[in-house]
Amino acid sequence: MKNFKEIIASYSNQDLEQRKKWYSPAAEAYNQARPHYPQDLIRQVIDIAQLSATSKILEVGCGPATATIAFAPLGCSMLCLEPNSDFCQLAQQNCQQYPNVEIQNISFEEWKLEPEKFDAVLAASSFHWIPSEVGYPKAANALKENGYLILFWNKELQPSYQVYQRLSEVYQIHAPSLDRYEDRETQENILRELGEMITDSGRFKNLVAGNIESKVTYTADEYLTLLNTYSLHLKLEPQIKEALFAGLRNMIDHEFGGSLQLSYISAFHIAQKF
Repeated sequence: MKNFKEIIASYSNQDLEQRKKWYSPAAEAYNQARPHYPQDLIRQVIDIAQLSATSKILEVGCGPATATIAFAPLGCSMLCLEPNSDFCQLAQQNCQQYPNVEIQNISFEEWKLEPEKFDAVLAASSFHWIPSEVGYPKAANALKENGYLILFWNKELQPSYQVYQRLSEVYQIHAPSLDRYEDRETQENILRELGEMITDSGRFKNLVAGNIESKVTYTADEYLTLLNTYSLHLKLEPQIKEALFAGLRNMIDHEFGGSLQLSYISAFHIAQKF
């Protein structure tokens, strides 16, 4: 079993061009099905990081602007970097009403550093795609003195364990390697380790963490769209994915009335530049 840092490295160590295109097949699905970040969580972060209309924020890997649109109403200046061209197009659409948001189709690695310019560097479920030896130092160098690194995470949506056990039967037939369940304790351990990576970088201090659990209902269609945005499902062989999704849809329709009750943890880590 790989340890946590090896798992993180398996994402960030891929070729940059491969990372840029990773989500292209599922960009629209990601925009539709991935959950947003709860307003209570956003409010806590704005308060801790002392963000206001005069703040300058650099967002790293904004995707389709899932988190961007939570901060844009502040009126602050936002420069959002997104290496995937499909995500970039969706982000432009989702931010049309915010003239204070600039979106650039470029990776953080390739972006020309603007030193000590930003009050906050923000990354929402994206910072693990950047090698640690690049991401943390470059983020620190982009920040003003005492500026804040803000990392958001939405953990994978989970049904109850009882429902998972039924869905597991389908996975065991079609894709047993993807059959796994993360309970609350496991997810909190993962989040703790993500926070430790910030501290271990040696570039940040005063780490603050918080999380909120949300509950949502997804139809069978919405749930399968969501699954198709997760890396391991996204890269399944087409025939295997088709059989797996048909089996899951059949079970959700016949065993659970066509929808699933799901829960997920939204979390943040905030730390100040040394």
